[in-house]
Parts: sequence; C-alpha cells; structure tokens
Amino acid sequence: MYWLLIAVGVLYGAVAGGLVPRARYRLAVEPEEEWRSVGACGHRIEGWAGAAACGVCGGRYGPGALWPSAVVAVVCGALAAAVGARPELAVWWVAAPVGVLLAVVDWSVRRLPDVLTVPLALGAAGLLGLAALIPGAAGSWPRALLGAAALGGAYLLLFLLRPSGMGFGDVKLAVGVGCVLGWYGWWVLALGAFAGLLLGSLYGAVLMVTRRAETMPLGPFMIAGAWLGLLGGGFWTG
Repeated sequence: MYWLLIAVGVLYGAVAGGLVPRARYRLAVEPEEEWRSVGACGHRIEGWAGAAACGVCGGRYGPGALWPSAVVAVVCGALAAAVGARPELAVWWVAAPVGVLLAVVDWSVRRLPDVLTVPLALGAAGLLGLAALIPGAAGSWPRALLGAAALGGAYLLLFLLRPSGMGFGDVKLAVGVGCVLGWYGWWVLALGAFAGLLLGSLYGAVLMVTRRAETMPLGPFMIAGAWLGLLGGGFWTG
C-alpha cells in the first residue's frame, strides 16, 4: 500500500505537472500587462491548462512539459512517502502544481499573481477544514488558520519595514504557506518559513559573489521551504 501510494503520487504529479506550461505562458507577464491570450503564432490560446502549444497550427509558444511534470511528480511522490494515506495528502497534491506554477512565474517575471496566491490560500483553508472532518487526519484546522495569520502578518511587517526587499505578492503567498505549514504544528511552520528564507538568502549570496545585478524572486524559495516543512511534518506525525 505504501509503495502504491507513492507510485500514484508520482503518476498524478507527472500528469498535473504537464498541465502547467500553458498557464505559465499566459501568466508570465509584467504587472502592467494583461494575461496573454494569443500565442507567438497569433492564434488565440484556449483555456489555461495544458501544453504550451497552439491548438490550431501546433506551434510552440513556451517551454515543454517535461521538467514541470518531473518536478511535480517528485514533489507529490515525496509527499506521499512522508504523509501516507491521510486525508491532508489530497490537499497537498492539489496545492503542488499551483505551487510549482507560482514558482516558475515568479522566477520568470518576478511576480506572484493574485489569481494564484488568493485561491491557494482560500483553497488550502477550505480543503483542510474538510480534511479535519475525516478520521485519520494528523493536523489541526484552527492551528492552520492561525498559521496563515501568523506568517502572513510576519511577512506584512517585513514588507512595511522594507518594501524594496519583497513584493506584496510575497505577503499573500505567505498566508497560504502559513496555512499548510500550521496544520502540522508551530515547529513545522517555523521550519518551513526558516527553510524558505535560508534558501533565498543562499541564492542572494550567490548573486552577490557573482556580482549579478538582478532582482531576486522570493516566491520559489518560500514554496520550496513549505515543501520541506510538510515533509518534516508528515514524517514526524507518521
């Protein structure tokens, strides 16, 4: 059963990751621009999920699905290994492709769209509320909500103290990250938040050493830290 669950997670992640490229192409635009609605070939893009390829002429207008599928497959398989057959695993699987999509968009254009961060936070809170009603759940829904408020408030304070250091999208993302991490406990919240900041700091140090003048995206590191926190929380409560 254990290995079957991991295999299901890998298979699900591979399929879900394959749906990321089209949304990534449409959302990876500058803040003042509208979401892309036509491909490089000039034909209209239909829908949000799927390959970054035109349905009319077949022309590609973005990266392929291989690496997003691989990343989401690894993420979901590892979560299955850590969490096991508990109700919250379904919530983590739903959130995984959204998190990867947010990471690649932020990495591409230094932007975390509201159309992703807000549904992620609300969806995580709602789905965890349902998971808490199912026997076998290993977390606390009230604590998840408090975690959302705590981490969101902490990032809001950082944003107010130093607006140039992060965007307000990072604050909104912190609400969703705090919700999922708070589910397993305050130590998991601290672990995931610290891991994200540590990874971001290491990348910032690399930029300084190599003297690369570029704005650093914080979202990918926050999401990676959240994944590491969930792995720790899943193994610990298992």
